Amino acid sequence: MHHRPTVLTAAATVTLLGVSACSSTVPVTVAPHATDPVCASVVLSLPASLGDGLTRVDTDAQATAAWGEPREAVVLRCGVEPPGPTTDRCESVTTPGGPTVDWVVVEDDGDWTFTTYGRVPAVELRVPAAVAAERSTSFVDLLGPAVARTAQERSCL
Repeated sequence: MHHRPTVLTAAATVTLLGVSACSSTVPVTVAPHATDPVCASVVLSLPASLGDGLTRVDTDAQATAAWGEPREAVVLRCGVEPPGPTTDRCESVTTPGGPTVDWVVVEDDGDWTFTTYGRVPAVELRVPAAVAAERSTSFVDLLGPAVARTAQERSCL
């Protein structure tokens, strides 16, 4: 009978380790076209960091990535619906020494959403207000090499 408490303690420890490991995972809603093979290439090419305090963290959905604190992470989803013609702001962002990517930029109560324009599959980046309040969103240019793996069909201009 002395072995039973040891087994229960070991099981409890494994359970706690599993729970703590999951707590740093960012929950993300999978995009409708996340299974596009190009999305795997995009995600595998993303940087490990978007700058100080924005280190890559785990997500729980295919074709996604996140950086920063799990509760207020910058989240990227590949395979979102491509935006059609829009009156929203469209910015061309050039990566130093690299590609130019067009993004439709929308601000809503301090949260920023960047969605690639004219690229298939489309990629979305959400920057929560807490992150945008502390830093510039200029780190979007770091995503250029990975996002440029998508096919460009149109541009902002």
